Amino acid sequence: MKYKSKKYDNYIYGLRAVIEAVNADRDLNKIMIQKGMQKELFLELKNALKRKDYPLQFVPQIKLDTLTEENHQGVIAIASPIEYKKFEILVDNWLEEGKKPCFLLLDRITDVRNLGAISRSALCQNVDAIIIPSRGSAMVTSDAIKTSAGALNSLPVCKVDHLKEALFYLQQSGVKLVACTEKAKKKVYESDLTGAIGILLGSEEDGISNELLRMTDDQVKIPMYGPISSLNVSVSAGMILYERTRQNLFS
Repeated sequence: MKYKSKKYDNYIYGLRAVIEAVNADRDLNKIMIQKGMQKELFLELKNALKRKDYPLQFVPQIKLDTLTEENHQGVIAIASPIEYKKFEILVDNWLEEGKKPCFLLLDRITDVRNLGAISRSALCQNVDAIIIPSRGSAMVTSDAIKTSAGALNSLPVCKVDHLKEALFYLQQSGVKLVACTEKAKKKVYESDLTGAIGILLGSEEDGISNELLRMTDDQVKIPMYGPISSLNVSVSAGMILYERTRQNLFS
C-alpha cells in the first residue's frame, strides 16, 4: 500500500491500494476521485464501494497531482490517523457497568482546529467520548491531533451516519441530553449536568440545527455581558464542561 511520506503520510493513492483499504474497512476520512476517471477503473472502484458509506469527492486531476508525484490512477484516499469507536457498543457497555458517562456531540463543527481544541478540553474535563457525524463535519486529522495536544489519541471518537439517531439512542438509553446554545433562556449553572449526560454543541456558522435542538431535554446558555454576543465553540465547550466538573465535585 503506497503512502506519501511526512506531511501526507495518511494519504493512500493508487486504485488497487484504495480498493484494498475499502475492502479492509479502513477508517477513511474521504476518498477523492478524479472527474472523468477511466470507466473501467471507476467501475472497479464503484463495485468495491457498494454498501460502504465513505465520503466521496470528485475533483479535477490537477488536485490529485498536487498531492502526490506518484501514479495515483485517479484516486486518493485520506486515512484517519485514529480508529473510530463504535458508538452503540460504548454506550451499552458503560451503562451496563453502572457508569455515568459524558458524551460530547458536535453538530457540524467544520474547523479541525476547533475539533482539536474541544477534544483537549474534553479530555481534561473527563468526557468519555466525542460523537461526530460522518458528513458535514471535520474529521480527525493530523492537524486536529496536533491542536488537541495529543488528546485525540486517548479520547474515544465515534463517527455516526446521523447525529439525530445518536441523540435518540442516548435518550432511549436514559442519558440526559443538554444543548449549549445562545437561544436558551436558562443559564448553564441552572441546569443539572451531573449523571449520564450528552452535551450538544453546534456549528461555527449557525449553531445547533433546530431539528436536533428539539430533541434535547434541556437547553442552556453561557451568560454573556460584553458587546460580543457569542463565543468560539471550543471556548463554549470548555466552559460548559468545567461547569459539569464543578457540579460533580460538589454534588
